[in-house]
Amino acid sequence: MKKLLLLFAASFILVSLQAQEKEKFRGGLDFGYCSPKGGGGLGINFNLAYNLADNMNIGIRYGSAALAKEVNGTNASLTTNASYLGTFNYYFNHGGSSFAPFVGAGVGYYALGNLTINDASTGGSISGKAGGLLSTGFELGKFRLGLEYNLIPSTKIEGISTANLTIASSTVNNSYFAVTLGFYLGGGKWKK
Repeated sequence: MKKLLLLFAASFILVSLQAQEKEKFRGGLDFGYCSPKGGGGLGINFNLAYNLADNMNIGIRYGSAALAKEVNGTNASLTTNASYLGTFNYYFNHGGSSFAPFVGAGVGYYALGNLTINDASTGGSISGKAGGLLSTGFELGKFRLGLEYNLIPSTKIEGISTANLTIASSTVNNSYFAVTLGFYLGGGKWKK
């Protein structure tokens, strides 16, 4: 309990510091609902960025998404993906308000988890893929609401056969849409 109180106090102190100014660093944490084709899940993202200007930054993002997917109309087991991306965000705010709409993009690597369908593995590990990210949303003070689309190439799986199911081959769509809510610390203040 003491650790939780210390973490809360440290977060409160950091939130009160300045936060969106040129040449400053900022870190963020986002939680969200993920929606792959034929399924759903939850995700978490950790962001670290450097402000190139008062209204744009570059950064790195580590994300993880636990997803339930569908393959040929059959539900697959929950799988976890991880992403490692370089990001760029542009904010439509020039210091007059604490409300800051943004657009962003990212590119990097997605480590994909194995799928299991009716107790049958997809046969070997599914390799990771290079992919991208498109995002938009807004920040209000230190809080952030985002919509993002993770563009990940599809995976082809071969021969799954159990007593209840046979799939000769299929293509699994790895891309997914997410709605995220989070906060950030550091970087300077929007309103000056």
